[in-house]
Amino acid sequence: MAAPPRSPARTSWLLSTPALLLLIFGAAGPLLIVLVYAFLEPGEYSGVVWQFTTEAWFRVFFERDIFDGTVSPADAHLTIFWRSLELSVLTTLTTFVIGLPMAWFIATRPANQRAIWLFLITIPFWTNLLIRTFAIMEVIRNQGILNSLLIRLGVISDPIQILYTETAVLIGMAYVYLPLMVLPLFAAIDRFDFRLLEAGYDLYASRWQVLRRIVLPIVRPGIVAGSILVFVPSLGAYVTPRILGGGKNMMIGNFIELQFGQGRNWPLGAALSLILLAIVLIALLIYVRVTTREDSRHG
Repeated sequence: MAAPPRSPARTSWLLSTPALLLLIFGAAGPLLIVLVYAFLEPGEYSGVVWQFTTEAWFRVFFERDIFDGTVSPADAHLTIFWRSLELSVLTTLTTFVIGLPMAWFIATRPANQRAIWLFLITIPFWTNLLIRTFAIMEVIRNQGILNSLLIRLGVISDPIQILYTETAVLIGMAYVYLPLMVLPLFAAIDRFDFRLLEAGYDLYASRWQVLRRIVLPIVRPGIVAGSILVFVPSLGAYVTPRILGGGKNMMIGNFIELQFGQGRNWPLGAALSLILLAIVLIALLIYVRVTTREDSRHG
């Protein structure tokens, strides 16, 4: 007797089983381990003690005095969170201000030249992140290209201290993540109908009004996509703040590494990792909501 034919739904589930197993064990599995560690006690010399506690979550925002046990806000932790959010937002804004004119320039070139300009934009991705960060350090250090040029031009007499400051971290992250802003903006501008600009000028709109009421609303999906692509990795950046900040301007990524390394407090590091993940998920939900609203509005 012939075997009954399998349903299409069952067949599709069987075919997708390898991908589902890889997703579960390769992505969900490590996250589950981090979630479990966040509710355990730290080991004496690293690792964890398998005893349930919420102390790690408490220590993210508060700290106890070692003498009288009084509770106070964890100012150092909150400062690191604020610095990370501030630098990530500033990096996103900086890349947008620089990336929008670049994307507009590329999109308005002849069709046979756009590929060359896009190729030049993507060249930094061919180089390791560590090498790119060291390249920026050579530009902004006291005896670097920038200070040497300004001294020779007579603009300054002594080098400007840029390296190992928040400004250095901002410059480095803006350089590293700029292509992630330019490419989505270019994709949005490339579909732009430039006849709308002529219509705006025919109605006596100024350049600022055309930019604010015609260009920006139409390319908004590219702005949102580029902002998410820049904000998410800059929030958890580790290499660039570590090298250009010199350890004095710690961000969330550096703080998490410190807990799993020298701090030997794996539960606290796990709790910080989950908070970082939550912030990223909120940003992605905002992106999905904005893009969904745009899709429903345009059809």
